[in-house]
Formats: sequence, structure tokens, C-alpha cells
Amino acid sequence: MIRHRLRLLWPVGVTAALLLAPSACAAVPPAPPAEVPAGDPARGERLINSYGCGSCHTVPGVKGADGLVGPPLTAFGKRSYIAGELVNSGPNLQRWVMDPQAVEPGTAMPDLGVSPTDAQDIAAYLFTLD
Repeated sequence: MIRHRLRLLWPVGVTAALLLAPSACAAVPPAPPAEVPAGDPARGERLINSYGCGSCHTVPGVKGADGLVGPPLTAFGKRSYIAGELVNSGPNLQRWVMDPQAVEPGTAMPDLGVSPTDAQDIAAYLFTLD
């Protein structure tokens, strides 16, 4: 009798366990922002750290990025302009990150030799900062 009841309850228990288990296998990374559809925001976050952007800028979500030389990059996705010169868009931000001196000669923003792919991913991350 007990064996029969266990057999009946087994499918219910397995189903409950599957529904309550963490779904790490189903975790999907967030989509890139519309402004940079081919960008990888997670990679961009790491690149911001590796290029040392945080030595001049405060960048939310990037450990140690608490510089005060350049403007804080908080809520970057809501900004209207980049460096007061360019309309804030994915292509313009990538252009700025790759060659700030060409956009605004004499700017304090240095040319860091950022590649087009790296600029795309950095822009993708910055546009997630709403």
C-alpha cells in the first residue's frame, strides 16, 4: 500500500523539483542595446576595466572605476550628447571612443588605441547605463 502511494506521488515530486530548481541552464545573456545591436555589453564592461577608463571616469558596474578627471558615465544611455559635440548614438560613441582627438582636438580624453570591435562592445555596455 505504501509502495503504491509512493509510486503515485513520485511524478508529482519530480515535477515540483524541476519547477523549483534554479534554471541556470536556461539563463540567456541580455540582448545588446538597440543603439549597438552587434555589441557585447558584458565584454564591454570588462574592456572598460582593461583600458583603464575608470582611472578618469566613474562607471557604474565596473569595480574600481571611480575616477574624477572625466565626467561620470552614469545614465549614459539617457544623455543627448557625447563630449558636447556629437549626438549620442551608437556609431558616434564608437567614433569618440576610438579617436576622441579627431572629434574634439585638445580634449583631455586620450587616444587609447581602441579597436573598432572593442569600441562597439564598450559602447554597448555604456548604453545599458540608464
